[in-house]
Amino acid sequence: MLNNKTDALRSQNQTWLNRWSRFFPILDWGLHYQREYLAGDLTAGIVVGTLLIPQAMAYALLAGLPPEIGLYASILPPVVYAFLGTSRLISVAPVALDSLMVGAAIAPLAAENTPQYLGLALLLALTIGTIDILMGILRLGLLVNFLSEAVISGFISAAAIVIGFSQVKHLLGLKIPQTESFIQLLVYLVQGIGAINWVTVLLGVVSILILVYFPKILGKQLKKYGFHELAIMPLTKSAPLLLVIGSSLLVWLLHLERVAGVKVVGDIPQGLPSLTFPVLDVNTISALLPAAFAISFVGFMEAFSVGKFLASKRRQKVDANQEFIALGAANLSAALTGGYPVTGGLSRSSVNFSANANTPLASIVAASIIALTVMFLTPLFYFLPQACLAAIIVMAVSNLLDFATLQRLWAYNRADAIAWMAAFVPVLLTSVEKGILIGAAVSILLHLWRTSKPHIAVVGRVGETEHFRNVLRHNVTTCPHVLAVRVDASLYFVNTKYLEEYLLQAVTERPEVKDLVLVCSAVNSIDGSALETIKTLIFDLKTRGIDFYMSEVKGPVMDKLLKVGFVEQLGKDHIFLTTDQAMRFLDCGS
Repeated sequence: MLNNKTDALRSQNQTWLNRWSRFFPILDWGLHYQREYLAGDLTAGIVVGTLLIPQAMAYALLAGLPPEIGLYASILPPVVYAFLGTSRLISVAPVALDSLMVGAAIAPLAAENTPQYLGLALLLALTIGTIDILMGILRLGLLVNFLSEAVISGFISAAAIVIGFSQVKHLLGLKIPQTESFIQLLVYLVQGIGAINWVTVLLGVVSILILVYFPKILGKQLKKYGFHELAIMPLTKSAPLLLVIGSSLLVWLLHLERVAGVKVVGDIPQGLPSLTFPVLDVNTISALLPAAFAISFVGFMEAFSVGKFLASKRRQKVDANQEFIALGAANLSAALTGGYPVTGGLSRSSVNFSANANTPLASIVAASIIALTVMFLTPLFYFLPQACLAAIIVMAVSNLLDFATLQRLWAYNRADAIAWMAAFVPVLLTSVEKGILIGAAVSILLHLWRTSKPHIAVVGRVGETEHFRNVLRHNVTTCPHVLAVRVDASLYFVNTKYLEEYLLQAVTERPEVKDLVLVCSAVNSIDGSALETIKTLIFDLKTRGIDFYMSEVKGPVMDKLLKVGFVEQLGKDHIFLTTDQAMRFLDCGS
């Protein structure tokens, strides 16, 4: 009896855990944490933490914010995501693309380096967080399916170019206005070309060379000399941090900020951020809302695609709806702790995976490193040259350029290649937000165009079998009085007129046809408009003395046809389980 009660209690507890772990994934990985995970999580956390210090400051400057804001956004948000996120490998913090979009959204409303500008960044993070959570609650994770790989690739490639060129001013030591327009940016750069600071240029070039040397050359050299991969990775991935330390020392020792006019980061407040709450203003929120939706969508797409890719390598799953909630909560925490919008980053998450992270504990370790840095080490960044941070951004986004996908799509499917360019070109000519909207619109229009003319095939019997194939591709037999046609697509308002015209043309060209069989083996759904078109088609065929039949209708489609009385109207003897049965019924057997 006691054993039965114990088993029942365990079953109850397990049910409770299963239910709540859907909303709090930490209950899953935390309660099942294994000792052998710890070494990988600690290593990955330290590596990502050291990488994140310069990245966070650099991305904050990209958004037009003080560098400490990037550090603040890298403390609590990763911890919140660790509790709520379904990906065990994503590193949540500021990213380059979102930072660019944040700066572009806020710049028209307030001047940089003002309390108003920072307040708008906090409000934007709060708005994005709210949108994300609502998306998750409403189960709108399916939105991930609305953008094709082509559109995403084109959009990110163009954004990478815009981000890279936006850092040229720091690499050249120029002072030009913040802008999201690529064309306007080029105009500003050309106009300011005469004010280049050559010492800054030298610092920038050397920084880029170091960032290239460490992962591309040094890593291979160390591997050649027999160093283990686990020893090589921390060194190569710490290149940005080593660059920050080295360049800061150089500027300090040579007084380059005074002697050569090298722009430095300057004072960074020491200590953890205080709690903040954005000022809620309806008009301001309305002005930020379009950008908030765009950043929310872009951030989710980046995080989800990275999380899904890495999860597949570990045979894990990522839930899109819960990811919306987790990212939303992370952005809310950023707004309440002096940060700005965050999401899962491709480069950091890949490093996290390569450094053998096993659970989100690695992200908590990385956040702890950032917290310790903010508490004790920020005075050391005073002499950090902005050119160094610009070099870090340029190298980070260079990996996002994906012209190989365009080349592949052009060879395989020109329509997808057009969708790629439809996202790429508008980003360069207009803005990031307009670019992704235009790309999505073109992608949808191309999908509608492709599905408006589905593949339709007249089929015949293969030998004496029960199989029916395309008469143009296979040696088959047909009957003059029966026309069997297979449509390889679901039927909806866009394509049914094409099907109707095809069938009427086919029977017109074959006056001997007395029976038409529509083979529905590839039809997964028939919408209301398509059904009405089929009814009209049946009437037209009857006026020509032709009977209409259907075969291989799938269960869900049949359920709907039964529900609206279509089966009774057509006649149950006009719908067959297989095409073979239909043909035998019509005296067209083997």
